[in-house]
Amino acid sequence: MHPFLTQYNEVALPKLKEFKNYESTYQIPSVSKVSVNCGLGDVMTNDKQIEEVSKLIGLITGQKPVETKARKAISGFKIRQNMVIGLKVTLRGARMHDFLAKLTQIALPRTRDFRGLKPSAITADGNLNIGIKDSMIFPEAPQEAGNHGIQITVVSSATSMEEARLLFESLGFVFSTEEIETKKSGKRSGKRK
Repeated sequence: MHPFLTQYNEVALPKLKEFKNYESTYQIPSVSKVSVNCGLGDVMTNDKQIEEVSKLIGLITGQKPVETKARKAISGFKIRQNMVIGLKVTLRGARMHDFLAKLTQIALPRTRDFRGLKPSAITADGNLNIGIKDSMIFPEAPQEAGNHGIQITVVSSATSMEEARLLFESLGFVFSTEEIETKKSGKRSGKRK
């Protein structure tokens, strides 16, 4: 069995069962898929650089990305219809477990000044959104490759934010407590009395 599934069965399931009394085991929240997106930005007009970014996403996720194309032309941004503007990968099953294990144990701790994910990264639907500015935190990313931002969405079957946070924390995601403490103390930054 995959180590990530073992952690889910041995750590997450008991905590979730303690949190709420589920009528069926199918109601217990789990991670269903992971979506990895990368906007191309400045490299949209350069086919060679698009290929390099595609290769980088493929190395990080272990799966070839799909090109996302513009539906309509926007002259202000120099975007033409059917122009490649981004790359996306949807991971499920064993590849998803490998990616999540790598993300929680290797990549996120390598982020500069990492103090945990913001609790507001969890949506009301129970999904987790992570924005990564530096793709070099992944060990597969070659040093000569350019730095590209990546958006990761971890989709879960949780029905509330509390349930989702408990699930993600028990799976190894670290959340910061700074945001909660500032709300409790009532302090607002940048405003004078």
